[in-house]
Amino acid sequence: MIVVMKSGATKKEITDVETKIKELGYAPHPIYGEKRTVIGAVGDERGKARLQALSSLPGVESVVPILKPYKLASKEGRPGRTVIKVRDVEIGGDQIIVIAGPCSVESKEQLMETARAVKEAGAHILRGGAFKPRTSPYSFQGMEEEGLKLLAEAREKTGLPIITEVMNSEDVNLVAEYADILQVGTRNVQNFSLLKKLGGVKKPVFLKRGLMTTIQEYLMSAEYILSEGNGEVILCERGIRTFETATRNTLDLSCIPILKDQTHLPVMVDPSHAIGDWHYVNPMSKAAVAAGVDGLMIEVHLDPENAFSDGPQSLKPDNFIKLMKELKPFATAAGRTL
Repeated sequence: MIVVMKSGATKKEITDVETKIKELGYAPHPIYGEKRTVIGAVGDERGKARLQALSSLPGVESVVPILKPYKLASKEGRPGRTVIKVRDVEIGGDQIIVIAGPCSVESKEQLMETARAVKEAGAHILRGGAFKPRTSPYSFQGMEEEGLKLLAEAREKTGLPIITEVMNSEDVNLVAEYADILQVGTRNVQNFSLLKKLGGVKKPVFLKRGLMTTIQEYLMSAEYILSEGNGEVILCERGIRTFETATRNTLDLSCIPILKDQTHLPVMVDPSHAIGDWHYVNPMSKAAVAAGVDGLMIEVHLDPENAFSDGPQSLKPDNFIKLMKELKPFATAAGRTL
């Protein structure tokens, strides 16, 4: 349920409503707008009839049920769009944000050179995996905390915020010490204990869609993070599993307008993982921008042929520069900047 406060409702009236919501066994989630405040009441739907009584409290304009199962992610409770600020970068605003960097942090030299290259090309955020979830236990698993330290050093030298993946609940606090954005990979999209832990972290969470996850299931995963108090969730489509074998996965571009219609959260696309072949990253990035995406995550590597992971899908710096130049007219046509 959503409690809509009257325009000009006092701080005490808002606090009194939040207190009453707690007394009824629900968790209040206030959203402060320019003209009015709305308060989401999240909890067991079986007792929602009791919340209707809140309409009689001073300062309350109406109590409105939310029909979507994802209460906090839905636009029903929060019209418009959420803009998430990461240092000097705003995700979800008018500018299309590009996250770029290697799949894995392999060495100091590799990361620093890549960081400088992507920044010069116009990237806004640096990516790099310190902990790597791999299908084979014999594959490179990442540099772990040493990789986090290198990412932090790259941030200091370039000014780029950093994003890296967290794989389990035990590592959340460690990764949060270093990273500006914590990424949840496709394999963990329904790791609910991890999502709940991230809900208590005061840093943005970059949530990738699962290989077999429906849009509703995906938004319910975001709801786990939101319901724990962290309102800064960034959605990322990275390909779903279909019968097609010509690409690594199938990039579901249709989810972009659907998500933009259903939720206020920023929506990004990772064409590198979706396609699995660097030749097609450029056209699919343009298609994503045309479809209304808020940003892209692009893998860039100095020497893809010898990369520790995902070399075939990584752009070399010169191809990344080419992509950034060619994206500008697509951004303009979409009414955005790059």
